Amino acid sequence: MITKNEIKRIKNLRHKKNRKEEGFFIAEGKKTVLDLLKSGCKAEVLYAVDTFDEAEFTSVSSKDMERITLLKSPSNVLGVFRIPKQNEFSQEGLILVLDGVTDPGNLGTIIRLCDWFGISTLICSPNTVDCYNPKVVQATMGSLSNVSCVYTNLVAFLKKSNKPIYGTFMEGNSIYNTSIDPNCILIMGSESHGISQEVIATIQHKLKIPRFGTKNGAESLNVALAAAIILGQAFKP
Repeated sequence: MITKNEIKRIKNLRHKKNRKEEGFFIAEGKKTVLDLLKSGCKAEVLYAVDTFDEAEFTSVSSKDMERITLLKSPSNVLGVFRIPKQNEFSQEGLILVLDGVTDPGNLGTIIRLCDWFGISTLICSPNTVDCYNPKVVQATMGSLSNVSCVYTNLVAFLKKSNKPIYGTFMEGNSIYNTSIDPNCILIMGSESHGISQEVIATIQHKLKIPRFGTKNGAESLNVALAAAIILGQAFKP
């Protein structure tokens, strides 16, 4: 049985302010919840419609799950997890930096890409969407636990780094004609606004994904698609 206060609390965790104050976030879906548990994330409580043998849980009805879900289509498992404390993050290898990426789906996909390519650190500007936003968590499919998402002042961070700094633009050197240093910082901005002027001033190498289509079509790629293409090239053997 789930109480009205529990329902209200879960609904409130859709808001960044409440997540920050309480120190908890919501994860939905059996795979996402299991991956977070396996990575060591601490679950305060798990709710499940069906039997959930992998951990202790509170049984709820399908109707109650519909009342607490933060998704359009409720899953059978929902967990309330503690937000991990931010420890020292790794500065080894390629570090991806996001400037003003506000779409939750894009951020979630980029976190999955970082996990896939073995990138352990993702640096985000303060105006980038919160990585514990329910839609971001859902889109990561459990990869959130394997990537350190650090929110900080980008200019201050970049000025302290000794790594070569690359940025992605509509105009620049083709990624297919450029050797990208595997121990670099790679900066990407939002599709609509790009990289901010303050951050552009720190960039040493401008990259672009050349367009091969000749017909009037897509004018740009969303940041998640662009990240997949550029990371694939950066990690090319």
